[in-house]
Amino acid sequence: MNPRITLVTLGVDSVDDAVSFYRDGLGFPMQDREEGSDIAFFALEGTWLAVYPRTLLAEDAGVGDPDEESPQSQSRFSGVTLAHNVSTKGEVDAVLAEAEAAGGRIVTQARETFWGGYSGYFTDLDGHYWEVAYPPLTGE
Repeated sequence: MNPRITLVTLGVDSVDDAVSFYRDGLGFPMQDREEGSDIAFFALEGTWLAVYPRTLLAEDAGVGDPDEESPQSQSRFSGVTLAHNVSTKGEVDAVLAEAEAAGGRIVTQARETFWGGYSGYFTDLDGHYWEVAYPPLTGE
């Protein structure tokens, strides 16, 4: 694994309110956003920040319904994920295997995503969620 964080995603209650806060209030430069999109990206120096509905982020990470109490509920999910983007789908699989071998827990096996990429999730020893992703914009 080439150690880097390429994206921090905050699970939020309202993407529009978060956009107003980060873009309008703090002046974060925002990537173009399609009307009605449920995610917003801010290009920061050194990394990206994304805001995304908390329930959808929990679902994407394979956590389950954040409003229900269950072993995989949001009670262990902080609403924050760290992303490590790689250049190929094979690298996604390799990094997930590396994380598991180091004692991490695979939460979501690597799979094709609704947004056209390929990703999976693991948690570290303290339960922090990491997404390992091949976004098509990097080109394979």
